[in-house]
Parts: sequence; C-alpha cells; structure tokens
Amino acid sequence: MSLLVKICGLSTRETLEVALDAGADMVGFVFFPPSPRHLSLEVGRDLGRQVGKRALKVALTVDADDATLDNIMDALSPDILQLHGKESVARLRDIKQKFGRPVMKAVPVETAADLAVLPGYAAVADRILFDARAPKDATRPGGLGAPFDWHLLENLDLHVPYMVSGGLHAENVAEALRVTRAGGVDVSSGVESAPGVKDPEMIKAFIRASRATQELSVR
Repeated sequence: MSLLVKICGLSTRETLEVALDAGADMVGFVFFPPSPRHLSLEVGRDLGRQVGKRALKVALTVDADDATLDNIMDALSPDILQLHGKESVARLRDIKQKFGRPVMKAVPVETAADLAVLPGYAAVADRILFDARAPKDATRPGGLGAPFDWHLLENLDLHVPYMVSGGLHAENVAEALRVTRAGGVDVSSGVESAPGVKDPEMIKAFIRASRATQELSVR
C-alpha cells in the first residue's frame, strides 16, 4: 500500500501548486480562526477549484457546528473532513451521516493512556491522525511543531488506516515512519519559514524525503 503524504495549512495558490506538482496525495485547508493558517470560505473555494482532482481535499475543523460544516462543504466540497477537536464518537457518527464524507479523527498523544480512546474512534472514523498533545495553555490543538514519542505507536493493532503528524520535517520523517509504520504523514509547520507561511523548497524536500522511505521499503 502506497504512503500517503499530506501537506496541511495551505493558504496561497502558489504554495498549493508546489504541493500538487510535488505529488502530495492530500492537501489540507484549515477553517479555524485561532490558527495562522485559517482560510476564509472565499479563499477556500478558490483553492478548492485549483486542486480539482489532483489530490484529496481535506477540511480541518475544530469542534465545528453543523452550520460551519455546511458552509465549508459548500465552499470547498472536501473529500475528507478532519476533526481536530474534542469531538465525541457520537459526534463523529453524526457528522458522517449528515455530510456523507469520510472523517479523519485527530488523536492527541502524550502518553500511552491517550490511546485508550482508540477503540471508540476507530469504530466510526475512516482514518486516525496521531498528533502531539498541545500544551494546556495552547490556543489551538495542532500545528505547533512538536513531535510526540513515536514509540507509543509501536505494535499498534488498529484496523483502520492511520497517519502521523506533529513536529515532522524532511529530516525526521523517515524515522517517524520507521518507528510507527504509519500509512501516511501529515506536515504543516515543518514546511514553513514562519507560522502560516509555507516554504516551497521545504514542501518539496518533505515530499521527497517521505517518498524515499517508500522506495527503500520495496527494495
């Protein structure tokens, strides 16, 4: 099964084009005002048109209500809804039924105890995204550039696909994949020159480094 590479928090036509040209499988758009990567619905609509069918469009939301999700669906028509808040298993089920899209649930990880929620989420979510748990005083749950202990995912028995995020960049993605055996990686701050400012060369380097691990594994 091929590795999925997701570039998240894209906000300009230029950097989106770089990610698409470099072969990103998923491109993520953030709809969460506290984030420096937050998009207006108008910009989301424009970028969504640019993507077309070249990659999967992922809409990242945090504890969004139905009206917000309705607006995002209308503007972006995402292929996947990424739920990055404290959404319950029941809320995941409700969103899947109402909006008819696969859902990817972000699970914050700091200790082994954080994995206790997995059976419930895995019963409903189409994909799990493991991310570093944000500090208690953080204003947002992700995109903070901090990794977690990947060894917590060793020998993970999960019957749904999962991806890893949190503090990834071109220099450490190979090790993250080696330890976690994840089917995908997700990067945002690790390809930025400043918060919310994507760097074209860093995007290309990350995708290149991720693909190199796949090439090694099939030799």
